[in-house]
Amino acid sequence: MPIKIIRQDITKLECDAIVNAANKTLLGGGGVDGAIHRAAGKQLLEECRTLGGCKTGDAKITGAYNLPCKYVIHTVGPVWHNGNYGEKELLTSCYKNSLELAKQYDCKSVAFPLVSSGAYGYPKDKALRVATDTISDFLLENEMLVYIVVFDKNAFSIGKKLFCDIRQYIDDNYAAQFANRRRGVFKSTAMLEDIDYDAMPCDMSIPNASLDEMILQIDESFSQMLLRKIDEKGMTDSQCYKKANIDRKLFSKIKSNVNYKPSKTTAIAFAIALELTLDETKDFLMKAGFALSHSNKFDIIIEYFITNKNYNIFEINEALFEFDQCLLGV
Repeated sequence: MPIKIIRQDITKLECDAIVNAANKTLLGGGGVDGAIHRAAGKQLLEECRTLGGCKTGDAKITGAYNLPCKYVIHTVGPVWHNGNYGEKELLTSCYKNSLELAKQYDCKSVAFPLVSSGAYGYPKDKALRVATDTISDFLLENEMLVYIVVFDKNAFSIGKKLFCDIRQYIDDNYAAQFANRRRGVFKSTAMLEDIDYDAMPCDMSIPNASLDEMILQIDESFSQMLLRKIDEKGMTDSQCYKKANIDRKLFSKIKSNVNYKPSKTTAIAFAIALELTLDETKDFLMKAGFALSHSNKFDIIIEYFITNKNYNIFEINEALFEFDQCLLGV
C-alpha cells in the first residue's frame, strides 16, 4: 500500500495505530505529544509510567484509550544539532522501529507526524525526506497503509536550487509557447488532452475498411502496455506499484481489466515507476487518452523531472505540492 501525505489532526485519524513524537520520559509534553495525551485521557499516562521511558531512536507501544485508533506507538526523535551528531540515523531508527512494532501488532494502517520537526528543531524538508525514504523502503517488503500527517506547507519546502530550476523551466516553456502563439504557429498538440484517443482508429490508411476490420486493428490498451513494460524492465508487479506509490487494489483493477482507464496522475505515476523516457511517457499516456502539454504547470513539472532523469516520486510530489499541483499516486 502507498504513503499518503495528508493535512489532518492526528488525534482524530481513524487507523490502527498513530505514532507519538514523545520525549524520553514518555510522560507527555508539548506539541503532538501533549495533544495525543490529552485526547487519549489519563489512562495513557498511567500505562506510559509502567514503560520506564524510551531511548532516542527506539519505540514502545501502548493502548489508545479514548483515541479512535487501536494503539499509540511512542518514539523518541533526535534533537537537531546541525546534522553532525547522527540525527539522520536516529530519526531513521524511529521510523523503522515504529513500523516494525506496527507490523508485530498486525496493524494494517499507521499514521506518523513529522518526528523531531517541532520543538526538536529537525528541518522539516529533511525530516520529510527521512520519513518518505524509510517508509518507502519498508513498504517494498510489507503491505501497510502509512499516513504522514502534516499541518503546514513548509514541511514540503523543496531545495532552493531545485525550486529555481523548476521555476525557470516553467517560465521557459510558457514563454516558448506564448511566443509561438504570437507568431501564429501554436501547435494543436497542447490541446491533445481534449481528444478521445479511444474513439480514434489506430490505422487511418484503410478508408473503406469496415468497423469490424478497424476494431481488429486497435493497438494494445493501457493495461496491456503497463504489464508489458513491467516485464521489459525486469520488475515484479509489486515493485512497480509500490514504486509508483499506488495501492495494490487499484493495481489489481488495472491488471484484471484490459480496458481500464486510469486517471492521468495514476498513469504518470506508473511512467515514473518504470523510469520511462519523455517520448516513452508520451506514448504511455496516449494509451490512457492523455498527453503532456505545455499549457499547465503540472505537465511541465513532470516533463522537467523526466528530462532530468529524476524518478523519485516523493521528490516529484514535493515539487508538485510546492507549486500547488495534484500529487502522484494514491
